[in-house]
Amino acid sequence: MVVSLNPYAKVDIYTQDMLMEYSGRNFYELPPHIYALADSSYRAMKDAHVDQCIIISGESGAGKTEASKIIMQYIAAVCGKGAEVDKVKDSLLKCNPVLESFGNAKTNRNDNSSRFGKYMDMQFNFMGDPVGGVITDYLLEKSRVVHQADGERNFHVFYQLLRGAAPAFLSELGLSSRPQDYVYLNQSGVDTVASMDDVKEYNTTREALGVIGFDDDEKKGIFEILASILHIGNLEFDTFKTQGGQKGSTLKHSPNAEAVCKVMGTSFDKLQEVLTTKWVKTGFEKVKKELPAEQASSARDALAKALYARMFTWLVKRINENIAVRALAKAKC
Repeated sequence: MVVSLNPYAKVDIYTQDMLMEYSGRNFYELPPHIYALADSSYRAMKDAHVDQCIIISGESGAGKTEASKIIMQYIAAVCGKGAEVDKVKDSLLKCNPVLESFGNAKTNRNDNSSRFGKYMDMQFNFMGDPVGGVITDYLLEKSRVVHQADGERNFHVFYQLLRGAAPAFLSELGLSSRPQDYVYLNQSGVDTVASMDDVKEYNTTREALGVIGFDDDEKKGIFEILASILHIGNLEFDTFKTQGGQKGSTLKHSPNAEAVCKVMGTSFDKLQEVLTTKWVKTGFEKVKKELPAEQASSARDALAKALYARMFTWLVKRINENIAVRALAKAKC
């Protein structure tokens, strides 16, 4: 166990020299350090062939995300070398920037707060070399997609896309480069983070996706879904009275609606039907009921949350497929 405190500043205790100083040393030989914990766990796994589990706990802003990255970087540095091993290590390390982009956000207590739970399983062969891994995710904060508290942001990847993507690509997606233009990004009054460069992080995310194994079509598809979510947030509804005197609504024609239909491969009429009506079962019959604008807006937000959650689940699944232990590696275990 190591109890660490977040100094909220960069400190010079995670250098290469410090890493080498703790490598192979007894746990209590040097002052407490996360490197000592990582080294002790790694050597116990390698020498005693005993599975190890490191649990990182703490309140928001305590430094859990950074601690997990430090542990993975340490293990990657002290384990074996070689083309295949280096490829596996690189893929495992590149999982972090991808998951942070899609699963982390700025909160009032933390500029890079994980808004989902994660269990990272790193797998090694008998020589102590990494051969793959498995990521288990849970409890993604879907509500953040459609609403953020004052002073907070949506998930990082939305701002990365708008600020980092080429103008031609944004035009193809029907997007502007201004987060203020989108309801799902302009509610909190904050769209920048002083400690984060969205342009740089966008390039890092795209590079990491490529290293992990996502091809160009998959990367484009991911950003198309993100674009469709932003367009969904800008959809508006007109209200009318039904023949029975009840309130109903219609979806307004707009560039946002056209963009959603294009990306999702559907028609305007079908999108309008899904968002402005619902089927109610009465006895043995089903009756289509018109929804007022307030309920249609709720349906719109539910669609956006479902799209993001499905995309995130698929993203983790594809990462797992790409970092899974290969047949050759299994044979060496």
